[in-house]
Amino acid sequence: MKRIPWAACALLAPLCGGVQAQGLALPGANARAPIEITAQEGIEWQQKARAYIARGRAHAAQGDSTVDADQLVAYYEGGDGGEATRITRIDADGSVRLTSPTGTATGDKAVYNVTQGILVLTGGPRLNTATDRISARDSIEYWRDKNIVVARGQAVALRADKTLSADVLVGNIGTARDGSQKIVRIDAYDNVTAVTPSDTVRAARATYGVETGIAHLSGSVKITRCDGSQLNGNEAEVDMNSGRATLTSGLGGPVRGIIIPGEKGKPAAGCPGEAKK
Repeated sequence: MKRIPWAACALLAPLCGGVQAQGLALPGANARAPIEITAQEGIEWQQKARAYIARGRAHAAQGDSTVDADQLVAYYEGGDGGEATRITRIDADGSVRLTSPTGTATGDKAVYNVTQGILVLTGGPRLNTATDRISARDSIEYWRDKNIVVARGQAVALRADKTLSADVLVGNIGTARDGSQKIVRIDAYDNVTAVTPSDTVRAARATYGVETGIAHLSGSVKITRCDGSQLNGNEAEVDMNSGRATLTSGLGGPVRGIIIPGEKGKPAAGCPGEAKK
């Protein structure tokens, strides 16, 4: 085992120049830019374990994307008999923070499988972009080749005054109207709850168009209005922006509702715009 100072990083091509940007940060990183790495305590090259370990406020930057952690470990294969060395996995432990032009992700631990292109963030993971905030109890995953972000376990997605939560949320990354790469659709599975200032909608599954604000829900749909009125059916389309909801029976039987009457010309009790008492 050898301890190598970071000043010699230029000699370690497998670590300093061969890591794919998608594993270091969020979507949008430049995979061809060189990587600059610093660490307070230095780096260990463990030849038998085929690993490089950076300790002490380790920081890796590639273009305008970065990863920070208490420790970074890069596992590699090859390098024998003139064979090219390939990074196969990168582990980040302790106070992990990944940043890119598209957002910031934090957690206690991150594991990136370079071969499969899968990044898994655990330990109170959170993902923040300019418009969205995603959190989860168990993990947030980035699947490079599928271009999706998956939040598991009490997953919550927030945008402005709207909230979508479920056991599993899948954010589909695509080209937004402004030409940038953003989450354009969220698929929600099991124990789905969508909340706007005027409605709370519960269902088994949902698909939410982030830019249109339209959510399609199915499976024991229950819409509760801010005034206490309720609508129940098997399928629904909800405009998360305007609050307009269309409920249908689908194959699940008739639509049922409980309507709470109010006074003409006055906001319903509990709804936005209610007069102060």
